[in-house]
Amino acid sequence: MQQPESGPALPGDLPAVSAYGLQVARGTHTVLTNVTFSLPRGCVVGLLGPSGCGKTTLLRAVVGVQPATAGHVQVLGHAAGAPQLKTRVGYVTQAPSVYADLTVLENLRYFASALGMKGWRREDAVVRVVKEVDLAGYADKLVARLSGGQYSRVSLAVALLNEPELLVMDEPTVGLDPIVRRELWQVFQRLAEEGTTLLISSHVMDEADRCDRLLLMRAGRLLAGAARTALLEHTGCSDVEEAFMHLVEAATAAEAQARQQVATQDLLSELPGLSGLSGLLDQGGAPEAERVSVAADARS
Repeated sequence: MQQPESGPALPGDLPAVSAYGLQVARGTHTVLTNVTFSLPRGCVVGLLGPSGCGKTTLLRAVVGVQPATAGHVQVLGHAAGAPQLKTRVGYVTQAPSVYADLTVLENLRYFASALGMKGWRREDAVVRVVKEVDLAGYADKLVARLSGGQYSRVSLAVALLNEPELLVMDEPTVGLDPIVRRELWQVFQRLAEEGTTLLISSHVMDEADRCDRLLLMRAGRLLAGAARTALLEHTGCSDVEEAFMHLVEAATAAEAQARQQVATQDLLSELPGLSGLSGLLDQGGAPEAERVSVAADARS
């Protein structure tokens, strides 16, 4: 289970996010298995993997709305979901998080008020985020009349009202045209340059080239967690999609070998007459899926 809060966060070079042996199960179905990683501050981290591999569940665990079955997650030095993180973490979900029957400004003022902002502080925050996401020309328009890309910008603006240190976004560019996607990534990279840590999920591999670090997932497991350059160097691949497939093939081969070894051991145990042959069989442990883990890489 997640560990209780153990005191105030310490300043310095604590990771933005650290997960240790994280496991999440729903009923008899295990969604995440032994996920461990550490993310430095002030960078863009891409959480990549096919649909259904557990990306959304992992993001929900990071923001503290998904209980862990085992292991725990720390965010900015606190347990995920701790009250101290309320104003320090922004979360943009896949589902629309703003009101379509309100204008952009009305939405922002409403959510700013919900965060406890009043008077000039609220107005300053609203003006700031409108500029940050380039919505000045649409401020008085109903959200329902905005394009998909503009709609996404409003959700992002809401998440930025409190100037979060960590911004978690679940597939914010899905369904957007290439030009809008590029514009949003320019916003993301500018935020990282200003010190914000961004954790962004996607199933589009070419977005990996815009990230400083990558977390690659498959079937609820973390295949790799490293700087993009380190990942390519380790796998000997020229692009992230090729590296991902390389890791998937390595994991699949390891799993198949493990299953075969277990089946052989079960057969030997059921047929005592064959037990004398066991010394002729490979008794070594099944190789683990190839992993890249450079979480403490000083280059990050």
